[in-house]
Amino acid sequence: MTKLAHIEVPEGLIASARDGAEAARERLYVALSPAIFALIRRLVGRRAVAEDLFQETMMALYEHLGDYRGEGPFGAWVRQIAVSRCLMYLRSPWHRARLELDASLEETAFRASPRALSGSATADAIDLERALASLSPTARAVVWLYEVEGYSHEEIARAFGRTPSFSKSQLARAHRRLRERLEPDGVRQPCAPV
Repeated sequence: MTKLAHIEVPEGLIASARDGAEAARERLYVALSPAIFALIRRLVGRRAVAEDLFQETMMALYEHLGDYRGEGPFGAWVRQIAVSRCLMYLRSPWHRARLELDASLEETAFRASPRALSGSATADAIDLERALASLSPTARAVVWLYEVEGYSHEEIARAFGRTPSFSKSQLARAHRRLRERLEPDGVRQPCAPV
């Protein structure tokens, strides 16, 4: 899947959508929605929440099309809207309270599930999904923004209203937790065949 920031959208399509043309808005939706939803889903973890945030993001996109000045790629502008919506959700006190209630149930379910299809690419993808899901939402967001979306520590820090050291420490702790989940025996796999 193409990263949201790399999706090319013709300026004429943006102008038509800005003017309210339904066909242009539909074409924007078709072009952007898979990447927007994938980004949101990775950042927040839960599908139901991701669907709600996706709807909010699309509404904000259409409401603020007039604010896009064309100074950068359209996909990067849309990505910023989606990331902002996700971070507002992750900072919400309601979200944090729900996390405290759900944490013990999710951890128990993760430990109880056996590794299925051991050794296959599908099993590795499932294991990675589970490992990412086991991270706190903040850590998962930092990992995704840094490793996949290519944000710098400074950009992540600004998005969270923190310092770059916050981003660096979140990333380091998340990497350690991911290694523990993916290499439970402490045996590190070599990067290249020996």
